[in-house]
Amino acid sequence: MSKESILLLEDDLELGDTLQELLEEEGYCVTLVRDGAWAVESAYEQKFDLYIFDINVPEINGLELLKSLRGADDKTPAIFISALVDINSIAKGFEVGAEDYIKKPFFPEELLIRVNAKFVQKSKTVSYKHLEYNPLNKTVKKDGIVLSLGEVQSCLLKTFMQNIGDVIDVEILLECLEHPSSTALRVAINKLRTTLDLDIKNIRSIGYSIEKS
Repeated sequence: MSKESILLLEDDLELGDTLQELLEEEGYCVTLVRDGAWAVESAYEQKFDLYIFDINVPEINGLELLKSLRGADDKTPAIFISALVDINSIAKGFEVGAEDYIKKPFFPEELLIRVNAKFVQKSKTVSYKHLEYNPLNKTVKKDGIVLSLGEVQSCLLKTFMQNIGDVIDVEILLECLEHPSSTALRVAINKLRTTLDLDIKNIRSIGYSIEKS
């Protein structure tokens, strides 16, 4: 069973209770709060794995709440649920840092599917010092900021992230290059070092490695 913790902000009593019950039956630990101020207090008292925020709630609305949390360097993934379905509201939701937006009314099971998907994706993510790499969608974050890598860089990073602490043979790394050569590999690895501030060591006559964090 899952043990991930979720902060659920929903002022609709019936919907909040329904969602809490559904998520807890799935094995999640759910803290249900009814207003934005209560949510702020809970977020500062406890570390959560996911936020689910309604937008139109008392005290502090969901948008302002997430914006303030992001301003405090809180990178917890967040999903908005809201009856606001205009493009501006949806855009604002993503602008302040949400990963998903579900329009009301919705089937509670739809939220459960999306929550489960978030944690499946998270479980695949490899964290290494200041980096996070998700091999499913090939995204990389440096200090929480998404970076865009080319095919070669992405392939090299994937290989390193899947072999942390091991020396990777040059021949394996060369497979990431369109036109393989030792010179091209050195250039590509130096570029990766610079872009990601990654300490890649050259083990002469053998290969390359990144040490365990």
